Amino acid sequence: MVKSMTGFGKSEATLPNRKISVEIRSLNSKQLDLGMRLPAIYRQSEYEIRNIVARTLLRGKVDLFVTVESQAVETSAHINKEAFAAYAAELRQTARAAGLETDTREWDAAATHAILRLPDVVSTETENVPEEEHAALLAAVEEACNRLDEFRRQEGEILIADLLRRVDLIEHYKGEVEPFEKARTETIRARILDNLSKLPVEVDRNRLEQEMIFYLEKLDITEEKVRLTNHCRYFREVAGGEEAAGRKLGFIAQEMGREINTLGSKANESNMQILVVKMKDELEKIKEQVLNIL
Repeated sequence: MVKSMTGFGKSEATLPNRKISVEIRSLNSKQLDLGMRLPAIYRQSEYEIRNIVARTLLRGKVDLFVTVESQAVETSAHINKEAFAAYAAELRQTARAAGLETDTREWDAAATHAILRLPDVVSTETENVPEEEHAALLAAVEEACNRLDEFRRQEGEILIADLLRRVDLIEHYKGEVEPFEKARTETIRARILDNLSKLPVEVDRNRLEQEMIFYLEKLDITEEKVRLTNHCRYFREVAGGEEAAGRKLGFIAQEMGREINTLGSKANESNMQILVVKMKDELEKIKEQVLNIL
């Protein structure tokens, strides 16, 4: 099943005191390029989150955002009251000894600001995420990834329908080349004979026929048409039956381009060249779309 590489997914997990929200979006990329923005308390879960994303999405430029809303006032900062009191007493005693006024609001504000910046007054405890919250986070990430993957699948169906329609058009234009092919051979033959008739020289008719056949064989496009038909058939097979077929479809499109270019170089006829240009136009659109397929 063909999937697009662009998509968006979102999920939420609600706990008694917290609400976790996960958003994930992806664009096309040759490899998995994952960027994450996590709250500090969830950094310990980063490795597991990366594994979930890599397992589900495989490829693409992926951005994942996790936010958490707390239902209660919480802080991991702790003020050491004993240290604060000791610093305050020492500071006040030192200031009085220096003759400074310490019984004003301005002094209290300045002293409080200074003491809070001193060592051991404020400490931050490492917060451990409860197992229930950790499991809810991973479940929310997996749900968001699955929703993005479903988005990719739906968009992939639209993409592949467009690609197959363009492959059909290429084969249609290839079929329109055939009526001009025989007429082109006769036109080239007549032009060569006409040019030779204007030369004041004798021509060996047997040698001329041999050279004519050799020249016209070089302009034959039967092999190119057969190979192009095979490439179109293989494109359909891969698109309809393989997972993560984007790279392979890109390689097949390159091979189709080689045959179309060779056909154009051998065309030597205006109507055929117009059809070749149309095939190239459709192929370029295929190549652009294939870059967005997983």
